[in-house]
Amino acid sequence: MTLLFSLGNGSKKKIGVIDDMFAFNKTMRNQKRKAFTPLEIKIPVQESGRLPKRHGEGLRFAGSQTDVRKRHRSFLTGFTLVEILVVISAIALLTAILVPALAAARSRTQGLVCKSNLRQLLIASIGYATENDGFYVPAARDMWDSAGLHRWHGVREALDEPFDAGKGPLVGYLADGRVKKCPAKVDFVKGEDWSANFEQGCGGYGYNMTYIGSRIWQYGINGVQDWKEAYARTTRMTEIAGPGETLMFADTAMANDRGALIEYSFAEPPFTVSNGLAVTNFYMSPSIHFRHRGCANIGWADGHIEPRRIAKLDNTNVYGVDSADMKLGWFEPINNTPFDLE
Repeated sequence: MTLLFSLGNGSKKKIGVIDDMFAFNKTMRNQKRKAFTPLEIKIPVQESGRLPKRHGEGLRFAGSQTDVRKRHRSFLTGFTLVEILVVISAIALLTAILVPALAAARSRTQGLVCKSNLRQLLIASIGYATENDGFYVPAARDMWDSAGLHRWHGVREALDEPFDAGKGPLVGYLADGRVKKCPAKVDFVKGEDWSANFEQGCGGYGYNMTYIGSRIWQYGINGVQDWKEAYARTTRMTEIAGPGETLMFADTAMANDRGALIEYSFAEPPFTVSNGLAVTNFYMSPSIHFRHRGCANIGWADGHIEPRRIAKLDNTNVYGVDSADMKLGWFEPINNTPFDLE
């Protein structure tokens, strides 16, 4: 590296060739203390094209000062618009792929928790029957009187109150003494009067009252006393011919006259029963709720659980609401065979 200095009298003096910065500093100290101004530093190009790595090698610059400034500016240059748009497109594509997958995974997890809740209900019901001479828990023993204070999942003091699971007939057979809520996000009506929310407290699960939680399926029910006894008494375990094919509990809900969903305590069959026979000239209001990606979890009398997919059916319930729009309906076959005792 050659260094020229301008002396105070206007002449130039050549200092010499400097091999490295250490030699440069030594040369500077040896110069006489005269006024001078640096004019030019000629920097030879190093063949290796890189800066020295070790402290003792000395500092050598690759290329001219202009090259160094150009390279410095290149590091400070931002992204181009095309590059930014490519990155945004890639992020949008990944989001479109991952979001449905995450939603499906969350739904599967909720379905597993729901199955666990139903299994606890099945075990509790079987435990109750085992200790009560084989008779299952009553679904609503005061149904005929329209009192509405007793259900399989709890008891309440007044109609406008939610059911208290701590006073229900299954309290001694359930974990924590209560019915657990289905984890699926369902916007059930909460905290309103009885007419708007008459079954609050069942957790989104319904019981097969027609064939298991009562005896209204029997032939020969005529008078008022017969109906009272039919709701107060239940089916016996030995009366179910095919427990693995008889629904006991399911995901349930009911659409009210406001087009909103309320909790509903019963899994209704497609047809009502009179004198031991299904009345097939009209459908009941469906209460099985297919909330798990078009499926409902069904708990059978033998203790197993399986999801069933909603069947196609044009039906409006007693409130004039399109059932399918509210994910309410039945699975195949759309008759009483999945509910009855045969």
